[in-house]
Amino acid sequence: MSNAFLRMVAGSQEYSYSLLTTGEMVLGRDPNSCQIVLDSNVYNMVSRRHAVIRPSQTPDGRTSFLACDLNSANGTYLNGQILQGCQELQNGDRITLGNNGPEFFFEYQYQYNPQPVEIPQPAPATNYAAFNYSAPSPSTNDDTSLSQLIPLFSTPKDLTRKAYLVPGIITVIFVVLLFFVQGYLYQILLGAYLAGATLYFIYQLCGKPKPWWVLIVSTIITVVVLASPILDIFIIVFRGILPGSIPEDPTSLSFPELFIRFFFGAGLLEELLKALPIIIFYLIGKSLASPKRERIGVWEPLDGILLGSASAVGFTLFETLGQYVPGRIAEVAQEMGTEAALGAGLQLLIPRILGEVAGHMAWSGWFGYCIGLGILKPRLASRILPIGYLSASGLHGLWNSSAGLAGSLGVFVLGLLVVVGGISYALLATAIIKARALSPTREQNFATRFFK
Repeated sequence: MSNAFLRMVAGSQEYSYSLLTTGEMVLGRDPNSCQIVLDSNVYNMVSRRHAVIRPSQTPDGRTSFLACDLNSANGTYLNGQILQGCQELQNGDRITLGNNGPEFFFEYQYQYNPQPVEIPQPAPATNYAAFNYSAPSPSTNDDTSLSQLIPLFSTPKDLTRKAYLVPGIITVIFVVLLFFVQGYLYQILLGAYLAGATLYFIYQLCGKPKPWWVLIVSTIITVVVLASPILDIFIIVFRGILPGSIPEDPTSLSFPELFIRFFFGAGLLEELLKALPIIIFYLIGKSLASPKRERIGVWEPLDGILLGSASAVGFTLFETLGQYVPGRIAEVAQEMGTEAALGAGLQLLIPRILGEVAGHMAWSGWFGYCIGLGILKPRLASRILPIGYLSASGLHGLWNSSAGLAGSLGVFVLGLLVVVGGISYALLATAIIKARALSPTREQNFATRFFK
C-alpha cells in the first residue's frame, strides 16, 4: 500500500496534498480541471493545466508516481532540471512549476501490510528550514538528448512560443537594416520598430493571444483612411461644421477657447477615426462562425483595446513620419544643413513614437475598451460608448491645447503635460486590468505581472 504526498511551502505556510493510487492529480490555475489550483495573480508563470502526477503500477506490485509536463508555457522542473515528458518520482524529489515558480516536495512511503491511511490536512505554519524531507535521489539516467545538448534543436513550437524567437529575429533584422541605411529611410525604419515595440508592450499587458495579422491590418486601415478622401469628410464635419477650427497661432486664443477647438477638431475627429478598424472587425466577426468570430472579431474589452492600440500605431506613424518629422527637417535644413536637420528630426521622432503609450495609444485603447464593454454588455452600450468617446476626446484635446500654449506658459506646460499623460496611461492600464478580469476567455489568456 502506498502513502504519497505533495508538500508545498509558501512563505510561512505549508500545505500537504494526498496522492491517490487510482487517479491523477493535475496542477495548474484552472479551477475546473485541476485538483491543485494555484492563484494566477500570485503564480503568473503557471499555466492553466501545467503538470500532472499519475500513479503507475510496477512489476513487483508497487505503486509508483510519474510527473508529467502538460505542454506548459514555462516548463516543469524536476530537481532543477527541465522535465521532458514523464519521469518517475523518487522520495524527496522537488517539482517546480516554471522558472522560480511554486515548489512541491514529493514524499512517498511504501507499506506491504495494509494500514489505515489518514488523509493529511493542511499543516500549520512551519519554518521552511525546519521542514524535514529526504534529499533528492541522484538521477540514474545519464543520457543526454540532442535538444538538451544543443537547445537550438528544440521543437519549433517551443522556440516560437516560449523563447520569444520571433520578436528577437525581428529586432535583429531591423538592427542590420539600420546599419546600412541613411537619411530619412533610417528614421522610417526606426519609427516602425519603436511603434511595433510599443504595441507589443500593450499586447503583453493585455495577455490575449489576438492574431498579429489582425493588429497589422488594423494599423494599415487607419493609414489608408488618413491618406484617402475619407479624412476630408471628417475635417469638413469636425473643423468646418463643428467649432473645431485649429488656428495657426494657438497663443492668440485663451486656454478655454483653445481647448474647445482641440476637443472638436482633434479629439472627437481623431478618436472616431481611429475607432474605425474596431468597428470594421466587429462587423467582419459577426459574419463568421465560431471560433473564428471570437478570434478575429470584437467581442470583449480586450479586443477593443488591442485593435484601438494598433490603430493608434498607424495614426502616430502617419502623423509623425508624414507631417511632423519632415516639417522639422525642412525647417532646420534651411538654417543648419541636412545633417543637423536629420538629427533634429530624430530628436522629434523618438519621443513622439514612445510617447504614444500615454497619448494616441492610451486614448484609443481606452475608447476601444468602452466599445468592447458595450458589446459585452449591450444593454449599457448607450451609456458606455458616449462616456468612452467623450473622455478620450477630452484628454486628447487637453493634451493638444496644453502643448499649443507652450510658448506662452513656459515650463508650466511640462508639468501639465506630465499630469495629462500620466492620467491617460493610468486610464489605459486600469482598463487593461479590468478587461482581463471581465474577459470571457480569461482562462486561456496568458498571465502578466511586473512584480510579485
